Amino acid sequence: MTAVDNTPVGAGSAGPDRGTSAAAHRAVPSRRRRPPTALLGVAGLAGLLVLVQVLPSTPLVSPRYLPPATEILAALVELLGDGAFWSALGDTLTGWAIGLAIAVTAGIVLGVLIGSVPALRAVTASTIEFLRPIPSVALIPLAVLLYGTGLESTLLLVVYAAFWQVLVQVLYGVQDVDPVADETARSYGLGRWARIRHVIWPTSLPYVMTGVRLAAAVALVLAITAELVIGAPGLGNRIAVAQTSGAVDLMYALVVVTGLLGVGINLIARAVERRALSWHQSMRGEVIV
Repeated sequence: MTAVDNTPVGAGSAGPDRGTSAAAHRAVPSRRRRPPTALLGVAGLAGLLVLVQVLPSTPLVSPRYLPPATEILAALVELLGDGAFWSALGDTLTGWAIGLAIAVTAGIVLGVLIGSVPALRAVTASTIEFLRPIPSVALIPLAVLLYGTGLESTLLLVVYAAFWQVLVQVLYGVQDVDPVADETARSYGLGRWARIRHVIWPTSLPYVMTGVRLAAAVALVLAITAELVIGAPGLGNRIAVAQTSGAVDLMYALVVVTGLLGVGINLIARAVERRALSWHQSMRGEVIV
């Protein structure tokens, strides 16, 4: 701690000190109050609504293909009173939740197992790198052949897409374990499961949560895509039906619902991530001066 000198300054040194103080004050930039991030987000959404409202009245876009924002919002309000809409929303969330749960469980278990056994990781590395880039939508014909247009087809696509998001992150997390910490645990006689619990898991958890957050978003995309293309029950199927029947305002209203659903899932995933990693340095709000 620095001591403060309270000795009065002589007249001869007053001039330079004042000049230095004035220069220091001029050098410090003035702090401007920035608008809250939430307010900026609301302003951006308002701008988008204005754009969608204005565009159909210009020669650029026909109202047949893009109705004004007021019509889309009116269709959205009507949806809230439609029981079939809530049933479709439930179907989408069911496929998303079950597929995500399977993918996360399999990704964590296999990721820890493969990552903690060097020989197993070497054997599976080429297979993982081959299968991971395959788009899930390329498996749609296979899913239809195996399971038809039911929930099982949606689950196949969702699990395949979300699984790699978790597996790769867990592998990176296990690889990030400090070898010294692992050897120290071995020297104290900790078995494999004890090392996984006390050494590997705490190090891998930030990677796991990142993988879960990414997988949650990817799972929603694939669930709606499967419903659109295959015709499985859900919001995607409702969007396809609205498009083919010419109900463009309803189609856009359903698209807005899927967007809001994605935003909600992302917010929940981030909240869970912050809660699970409250002990981690990346989530601490402390400012070190």
